[in-house]
Amino acid sequence: MEIGPDLSVVFVTAPTGEHAGNIARALVEGRLAACVNIVPGIRSIYRWKGGVCDDAEILLIIKTREALFEKLAAAIMELHPYETPEIISLPMGAGWKPYIDWLRAETAVQHE
Repeated sequence: MEIGPDLSVVFVTAPTGEHAGNIARALVEGRLAACVNIVPGIRSIYRWKGGVCDDAEILLIIKTREALFEKLAAAIMELHPYETPEIISLPMGAGWKPYIDWLRAETAVQHE
């Protein structure tokens, strides 16, 4: 295992597969993320503007470097239709070394 304190997993929800795909493609093409998993069929229950909402959403699981978070969040905001999208970053901690090495290579600073 490889320690990856400089890496993070970012969770973002989107209303449709089209929105999720557009965001994922932009992040990977821009080298702000090495990989984005798109998980359809989630159900989100949340409080918004005084009411409780119950919506179908798509979850994006984004693997990136913590140092890229601000640029990544800005890119998401440009493409996201929500007024206040969920953009949550969690430290990766550790992972399989070949995968960690690949993630770092795909998001290397020279690519910013």
